[in-house]
Amino acid sequence: MYLNNRNTIWIATGKQGSEPIYLLPHMMNRHGLVTGATGTGKTTTIKVMAEAFSDMGTSVFMADIKGDVSGLCIPGEPSEALDTRLALMGITDFTFSGYPVRFFDLYGENGIPVRVTVSSMGPLLLSRILSLNDTQTGVLQIIFKFSDDNGLLMLDFKDLRSMVQYAGENAKTFASEYGNISPASIGAIQRRLLELEMAGGDRFFGEPELDLRDWFGVDEQGRGYINILDCVTLFQNPLLYSTFLLWMLSELYELLPEVGDLDRPKMVFFFDEAHLLFSDAPKALLQKIEQVIRLIRSKGVGIFFITQSPGDIPDSVLAQLGNKIQHALRAYTPNDQKVIKAAAASFRPNPEFDSATAISDLATGEALISALDEKGAPEMIQRGFILSPHCSFGVADPTFVEQITRSSPLYTKYRETFDRHSAYEALDEMAQRKAAQDEQDMVEAQRQKELRQREKAASKPRSRNASTPLEKALSSSLSQIGRSVSRELVRGAFGTFKK
Repeated sequence: MYLNNRNTIWIATGKQGSEPIYLLPHMMNRHGLVTGATGTGKTTTIKVMAEAFSDMGTSVFMADIKGDVSGLCIPGEPSEALDTRLALMGITDFTFSGYPVRFFDLYGENGIPVRVTVSSMGPLLLSRILSLNDTQTGVLQIIFKFSDDNGLLMLDFKDLRSMVQYAGENAKTFASEYGNISPASIGAIQRRLLELEMAGGDRFFGEPELDLRDWFGVDEQGRGYINILDCVTLFQNPLLYSTFLLWMLSELYELLPEVGDLDRPKMVFFFDEAHLLFSDAPKALLQKIEQVIRLIRSKGVGIFFITQSPGDIPDSVLAQLGNKIQHALRAYTPNDQKVIKAAAASFRPNPEFDSATAISDLATGEALISALDEKGAPEMIQRGFILSPHCSFGVADPTFVEQITRSSPLYTKYRETFDRHSAYEALDEMAQRKAAQDEQDMVEAQRQKELRQREKAASKPRSRNASTPLEKALSSSLSQIGRSVSRELVRGAFGTFKK
């Protein structure tokens, strides 16, 4: 029967079913790479792998950019093409099955809502989302430092915006302890925040924040949950998409304890369009990515990057990816030929075929596979046909996805946002206290002014010439008019200030 167990992952088979090709579960925390041109079978490959991990009780995360992996929750259906493929592989006993899937969506439209607090995201990742330069990133770091030092929690989008505005209005106060903050930098950050808000990114920040521990677990049959993040809309903002994935890795690294090498990973992540994780990333961020990828293996987490070419991944990261599945690449230009040669050079050669030639000749669903052996050394490259998934090749009906989503206990946990006392409220209260104090000071200043005027008038010597009754009446009338105008101006000033 075509099912995986906890000791091996049957990923492919040679021609005519001559030779099964396996991956070893205890080597999956050494990470991996799935590459190939569009339409060559990468999605099918990661579906087969996700099913295998789920079968052995390992939780899975998948970023669904094209909306084509939701079919994991639906059993597949027989077809003539499938029968032909199974016969080619020598598989005679094949079952269809759906898998335990939970759907998530940053926008809360096609899955359980996903949120992150601003403080949790941190200035480095947030700067990447906002495309800030080094100077602007430095200003954002000052704002985060001030927030932390003064207990001003930045949880949602309005907290962040309020803190940026406060820093701009109090730049001189910040300068003495934290560093200079220029109006130009504040203006640039505010503009980027506005752009992010207009793109709907403000919904990404808030509470309840996603607890990644909720992504672990098994169903009643002991199969690991497959957590699918709907990225069809999110991918329209590539920086937000890639930065959220980096945040997830960072959070997992901080969250999980050291466990060393396990017989199978606790969780496996599949990151589609992986080149976006590294595209235009500043040096400091790249160093952080490399560090997390290198060290998270000891936390029992495996990472598989999915992209078109191995060249999309920095060499320092590529060197840490032990398991590689290469689908076809096409050589239409001299540069394409260089890419193919570079990809072939990364494999341990097989004397039975030329790797570079094979990469160009691979059929859809066929791949070159380089796995790690029991001791962690690369095995000789093998050529084989990727197995068919037990689930549907199609896309799950949106109504069914919604049904699965609403039936999950996590939907109840994350459905509604809440807004606790944080930086926005604290700064608003501070502004109200200052306004009240300023009003009180203005009233006191006016009272002192009037008191001095009365004392001054009382100290003047009386005229030796008595005023006539007409002069007295005129003086009294003008005095009353003056006091009335004065009161009206004071009330007007106070009213305007209150407003």
